[in-house]
Amino acid sequence: MPAKPSFKTLVVSSAVLSLGSIASAMASDDYSDGVVRIGVLTDMSGIYTDLSGEAAVEAVRMAVEDFGGEVNGVPIEVIYGDHRNRADTGASRAREWYNNDGVDMINDLSNSGVALAVAAVADEQQRHAIVNSSSNIGLTNDYCSPYVTHYTYDAYSLAQGTGQSIVEDGGDTWFFLTVDFAFGIGLEEQVSEVVRDAGGQVVGAARHPLDTTDFSSYALQAQASGAEIIGIASTGADAINAINALAEFGVTPDQRPAALLLWYDDIVSLGLDTAQGLLLTNAFYWDANDETREFSQRFYERTGRMPNMAHAGNYSSTIHYLNAVEAAGTDAPDAVSEQMRELEINDFFASGGYIRDNGRMVHDQYLWEVKSPDESEYDYDFLRLVTTIPGEDAFQPLDESTCHLLNGN
Repeated sequence: MPAKPSFKTLVVSSAVLSLGSIASAMASDDYSDGVVRIGVLTDMSGIYTDLSGEAAVEAVRMAVEDFGGEVNGVPIEVIYGDHRNRADTGASRAREWYNNDGVDMINDLSNSGVALAVAAVADEQQRHAIVNSSSNIGLTNDYCSPYVTHYTYDAYSLAQGTGQSIVEDGGDTWFFLTVDFAFGIGLEEQVSEVVRDAGGQVVGAARHPLDTTDFSSYALQAQASGAEIIGIASTGADAINAINALAEFGVTPDQRPAALLLWYDDIVSLGLDTAQGLLLTNAFYWDANDETREFSQRFYERTGRMPNMAHAGNYSSTIHYLNAVEAAGTDAPDAVSEQMRELEINDFFASGGYIRDNGRMVHDQYLWEVKSPDESEYDYDFLRLVTTIPGEDAFQPLDESTCHLLNGN
């Protein structure tokens, strides 16, 4: 296995304009700073680093390399930064990148609070941001912008997938363990709406701080609620700790946990003995087909891990952005936005995907069930497909969006 690359500021192409190439020099005039610069703003040191972090940077780097390292003769550069799960830090870094460092597009954006803050800056600065690691549907509603794309998943799709399926299976009463910031609150609200619309009842919720390690009191509150379903409205280490606490401190035989955003990485951490039987809605699974396996094997060779849906989304969205830049013949934000909405997305991540006027990328989602240890036949063989959720059903209908870009809103 090749040595792991250094994750300092990454310049993925050292292509230099030839002094004798008049065509290339003319092409650079249509590009700010004579370069297309992508910034990966992610969690490099906190609770979501295993879900995004260095692997997110590597996914974008792979996309740029596969694109050829240049677009219309202009070099492509990738830099990265750590938002430290702070909205103010994320917004400040985004403004600095856009204003001082010539960044044309920011990708990844784990942490919904950070993503919303950066979306506001992207709209203000009229530069692109693509969100792959956050769920808050405000990105395609009150925070929508011609320059902001919500690509991989969102809270609505999770509620329509995991939440709807559990209600249909008889899970009528719910209690939530919710991480107390924009992501968790938004997810709780979306699933609560699905539960109530289906005739179910939400009996309560306990909200915990980000990066909680002791869930004993929250598990006991969930047990005391008597709810049939304990909805875990968190992700990453918080979700893992919550699931382990429920197993240790006990839910009653009439209760079962439902992880509303469970990542492939979480299953690896939990192990099949603990995670078996859990349902999860994900946009991507490495072992779904030959195309996903080919990408995932290359990703594994570079990172030592299989990609999750955000890694795959980071790769796919970077390719889509660069295709739009190529088609526009410039990195001018308005021209690129137009092409991003014109071009269809067909790759290992999405078939027939497209971006709506409110910035939502529409594509199929998938409901998976975690296999038991006996069902797993080889390394990383963890998921079984339950059903495919068509993109038009998975995401919020346009007539429900409050995005100001839509007619009548």
